[in-house]
Amino acid sequence: MGDIEAPENNRSRQTIAHSLLPSKEFITSRKGLLLLGEVVMSFISFVCFAASTAAAFVTAPIIEFLAALFLLFAYSTKFNERFKGFHWPLMDFLRCVSASIIFFIISIMSVSKYVDGASKAAGVFGFITTIFFALDFYFIFNELANFLKGGDSSEEPPNAQDDDSDSDSD
Repeated sequence: MGDIEAPENNRSRQTIAHSLLPSKEFITSRKGLLLLGEVVMSFISFVCFAASTAAAFVTAPIIEFLAALFLLFAYSTKFNERFKGFHWPLMDFLRCVSASIIFFIISIMSVSKYVDGASKAAGVFGFITTIFFALDFYFIFNELANFLKGGDSSEEPPNAQDDDSDSDSD
């Protein structure tokens, strides 16, 4: 009986593992690649900042790493589709804008103020991470702008009135 239960238990473990891993379709998409790059570069920046004398800046990379990892998980498993109350693209846009600004500032400070090699490496990886976040918010901005343009063109403008309506503008 132990032989019969073992393959079923193994299959359930594989199913759980596959449900937690990002789908191949999402990872190969532009958004998936950008999120994966944000996760990897934020982690590398975190490690470099932790090893440097600029360790005071270690909080921003770890928070951005966790946020990007959460969104990678949420988008790849379609977790975001279960919560319709949030406007996910707008939240993602604000996360990317704030992350790119913060990474840019701490990278400038670590490169210019600190002299050790780990601080310089943290600054360089921070600049690369800034590029990933900036690209992500650029693409999100374009998608949001296209969505807003498309939403306004399909509806009648709210100020349009019929010719026979009463107006007190006289």
